[in-house]
Amino acid sequence: MKLLVSALEPSSNLHLASLMKHLEGKVELMGIFDSKLSTKPPLYTPDQFSVMGFLDVIERLGFFWRAKKEMAHLASEADKILLMDSSSFNIPLAKAIKKAFPSKEIIYYILPQVWAWKPWRAKAIEESCDFLAAILPFETACYQSKAEYVGHPLLDLLPPIRTSLPKEERIAFMPGSRKGEIGRLFPVFREVARRIEAPKTLVIPSIYEGASLEEIYGDLEGFELSYDAPKTLLESSFAFICSGTATLEAALLGIPLVLAYKARPLDYFIAKNLVKIEHIGLANIFETRRGEEPLHEELLQEGVNVEALLEAYWRCDKEHFVERAKALRGYLRKGSSLRVAQRILEIDSKVIFNDG
Repeated sequence: MKLLVSALEPSSNLHLASLMKHLEGKVELMGIFDSKLSTKPPLYTPDQFSVMGFLDVIERLGFFWRAKKEMAHLASEADKILLMDSSSFNIPLAKAIKKAFPSKEIIYYILPQVWAWKPWRAKAIEESCDFLAAILPFETACYQSKAEYVGHPLLDLLPPIRTSLPKEERIAFMPGSRKGEIGRLFPVFREVARRIEAPKTLVIPSIYEGASLEEIYGDLEGFELSYDAPKTLLESSFAFICSGTATLEAALLGIPLVLAYKARPLDYFIAKNLVKIEHIGLANIFETRRGEEPLHEELLQEGVNVEALLEAYWRCDKEHFVERAKALRGYLRKGSSLRVAQRILEIDSKVIFNDG
């Protein structure tokens, strides 16, 4: 089976790797994905789509248009299409493929957050796609009939939740994966680290292995360095984390944390006026959606300062956090890769019938 994949984000490719454990030897990948996931080279790799903020997107519109056109053409060779996250690229791509090849099955895994902004996209997604693999239990309510809750992909990657706090205090710092967010957050995190008497570990994204870390982070004195986020988090008693999936990862492992988010002023202004949600941390969104209080503190923009971060650290009831994290993990229940793999490998009943 030939599977056309559009996975533009590094996180999407982690989840695609989990999916491939169930699909190995059964599918041939085509399209946009990490080259390590296939012996055949992709059309494009995720790093070619790396952008930060609305201005970066505008500057590269021509490239995105050409890539979408090439992917739609490549769909002619595919048996099925798998879209992952990246709604600005994948929704127009789904429309183009469905228009050109109406019988091709399109599966959308890691759906756009229509519950947070642009809810009208739900109709367009359902018209262009055949199966919507929802990774949040409340997402299915946004659609008429094609959405199924399949579990959360992080639970395919993470070890079991930690049941107790470590005996010794150890702090993890995760200032993000993009150089821009690292440049805005890490100087503040560095000063926070100097004010805490405990071992400190800086988690560095694997994409920077072999790079000049001083050029990216600046002064690293006082930090142990790690490229293994789950291992570091499990060894830590608290974490300071840039907004993103890492905050949910920490919560699902039972690691108390504070979320910090500091964007360029224009990007923050645009996002604040477009996205209508009370919280930006996924764990907090889940908790408030099911009628609970937010799980952890969130500090945004000018609120991201040394004193505020330290106050959040000292204020945190760590044992209470661990108990609530267990309930959150139970809410999500399971991983999602097996169910999505099953859908990809399903053979249409008409084909079975015609084969006798």
